[in-house]
Amino acid sequence: MSLEPEDHAEIRESVRRVCAAFPGEYWRGCDRDGRYPAEFVKAVTEAGFLGALIPEEFGGSGLPLSAAAAILEEIHASGGNGAACHAQMYIMGTLLRHGSEEQKRAWLPGIASGALRLQAFGVTEPGSGTDTSSIRTFAERRGDEYVVNGQKVWTSRAEHSDLMLLLARTTPKERAAKRTDGLSVFLLDMREALGRGLTIRPIRTMMNHSTTEVFFDDVRIPAACLVGEEGKGFRYILSGMNAERILIAAECAGDARWFLGKAADYARERIVFGRPIGQNQGVQFPIAKAYARMCAAQLMVARACQLYEAGRNCGAEANMAKLLAADASWEAAEACLQTHGGFGFAEEYDVERKFRETRLYQVAPISTNLILSYLAEHVLGLPRSY
Repeated sequence: MSLEPEDHAEIRESVRRVCAAFPGEYWRGCDRDGRYPAEFVKAVTEAGFLGALIPEEFGGSGLPLSAAAAILEEIHASGGNGAACHAQMYIMGTLLRHGSEEQKRAWLPGIASGALRLQAFGVTEPGSGTDTSSIRTFAERRGDEYVVNGQKVWTSRAEHSDLMLLLARTTPKERAAKRTDGLSVFLLDMREALGRGLTIRPIRTMMNHSTTEVFFDDVRIPAACLVGEEGKGFRYILSGMNAERILIAAECAGDARWFLGKAADYARERIVFGRPIGQNQGVQFPIAKAYARMCAAQLMVARACQLYEAGRNCGAEANMAKLLAADASWEAAEACLQTHGGFGFAEEYDVERKFRETRLYQVAPISTNLILSYLAEHVLGLPRSY
């Protein structure tokens, strides 16, 4: 059985052709130097992949979420990392569903063409973590603009993005009717804000993820940059978060495919004691089990995409897709590293790099434990645990 899914076959083949120009040596170099893969991002932008979800009337391809998932899965299955640019896809849902026509006309054509990068998603804060309702960054309305003060953390690609989708409080939490009320979404032009109250500081991490912390000191945002209605931002980003979890689940499935292909190839070729190590069940079984887990995760990704594209509630499915795919990619990573033995730790095999990269998804964009809590409460009807 092939590791390659059958849906969106032409798109997948096109992605593989682009990725072929960026082999392991390229990604190792970026990882070693802590360098943003600008050449890769430029190539996938010019190929139209980052504009996949933007309607054709604004210069995009007008494709469904399942096509975006296929694009990101193939990038990861080819040995690359879509984290350099994936936010543009999952952020897009908030702007497309809740932005005004004026905002769409002003920003989407430039984003589709690559003239503008919408890569930064300013949500998480040092004191709130995944408790989004407790964020403290505040946007105060003053005439025809908002003045923003606060801090965001783990804002990846802020140094390489022109625009940021920013979530801030516009009503103090203690005055909000519900804890998720009083949050608003803004489309911030960081080119205008840098040096005018906006400061970006890189955070070094165990993988090359271009992540930062961002500080707001009286940053002024035109009121016209408010997305949707003031105070309703939490529900706006929820659809974006569902898309984020589905697309990252697809990336995890791609990682799993890469690890399993790499492990199976090595197990067939590596001869020890006069026989391929893949002939031993102790080597076979972990790879086969990880393959079964990956296939199950792919089915959940497909189901979540189906519901999202139909405009139906897909919160449980999006979360389960992310949970199952993150677990599948990590299991495949473990099997691949164990199969390679000592060579798995050698940089030239790319296993250790991908191993570090896929480990992130047990933690972000939401930890597997919080997904389990969500399913327990909202699907199984168990008492709220947090």
